[in-house]
Amino acid sequence: MATITYLTQVEFGPGVLATLPATIEALGIKRPLLISDRGLAASGLLDRVKALLPAGTPAFLDVPPNPTEAAVRAATAMFNDGCDGLIAVGGGSSIDLAKGAALLSTHAGQLGSYAAIYGGIARIGPVPPLVAIPTTAGTGAEVGRAALLTLENGEKLGFISPHLIPKRAICDPELTLGLPPFLTAATGMDALSHGIEVYLSPRYNPPADAIAVDGAARIWRNIERAVADGSDLDARTEMLMGALQGGLGFQKGLGAVHALSHALGGLKSPSLHHGTLNAILLPPVLRFNAGTVPDRIARLAEAFGLPRDADLAAEVEALNRRIGIPAGLATLGVPESVLPMIVERALADHSHATNPRVASAEDYRAMLDAVMV
Repeated sequence: MATITYLTQVEFGPGVLATLPATIEALGIKRPLLISDRGLAASGLLDRVKALLPAGTPAFLDVPPNPTEAAVRAATAMFNDGCDGLIAVGGGSSIDLAKGAALLSTHAGQLGSYAAIYGGIARIGPVPPLVAIPTTAGTGAEVGRAALLTLENGEKLGFISPHLIPKRAICDPELTLGLPPFLTAATGMDALSHGIEVYLSPRYNPPADAIAVDGAARIWRNIERAVADGSDLDARTEMLMGALQGGLGFQKGLGAVHALSHALGGLKSPSLHHGTLNAILLPPVLRFNAGTVPDRIARLAEAFGLPRDADLAAEVEALNRRIGIPAGLATLGVPESVLPMIVERALADHSHATNPRVASAEDYRAMLDAVMV
């Protein structure tokens, strides 16, 4: 067990779920709202969390795969009925929805006015305490300062503030045991894309660079083991740490992979998994960036145990195939007719500004066309 304080306090290691009662006591939470999803409730995993919470703790379980404004407002209404803190259990969707509820419970007006691209960062102040308990090794939302929420008009936007970083993260790899192979693969590739994009971001932040490379390498070395054997606790521990490290680097910014995946994730139909999108989009974005940051891409390849001159985009494509990631966007049901809108929204996304090479509308369209299979 380790206690880490970097942006927030993290309890990490097998069995640390047991620290939950002491955590909520330390934060002064008397009546928390539990936010999770019905899949975790049906699995029985949520019962382990409930047993550690005050009797009668209310639960909001209607979390969509891509959290919506309507769901945030519904959770906020439940929170406002006498709650004083939030416990988010699950993947990035549950944690992001909890961040949205914490925001709206203390901030008046339209949710969209707090989005980063609309100048909302400076408008976000203190929010109720949030404890994040991830059950996937993917988003890093448990230590991230952002929430991705889809507005009623279909825009999937980032809400960013240090105030949205959970006050505590309880990262217990035992909670990720038995995650199905496809979800292990898709969430793991999400974490890998975070480490890679953080490291390639042009912002100057050497500590974040070091953390991102180490985290991405942990994912690369362990994702195939974790996909193959859901009971491999060592691999699951490394995956969870790699995902956590990706989240710790978010303040350096992401890039074109996320600008595009955020835009695609806002589609009402088909409903698309964020990590799957990142896995599919990572190779064309790496090819687009290769000539701009060749030394950094070579450093990543080296950290992954590959030759420095390896074609990292091709290596990612091969990894995708080995772990069962779908071939492309058309396979997921994305019609070509939506691509102009996706390009427009990617250009406006907050991650667009921190890609190492400036992408035009034509560049984004070429990246999308490369994976329309």
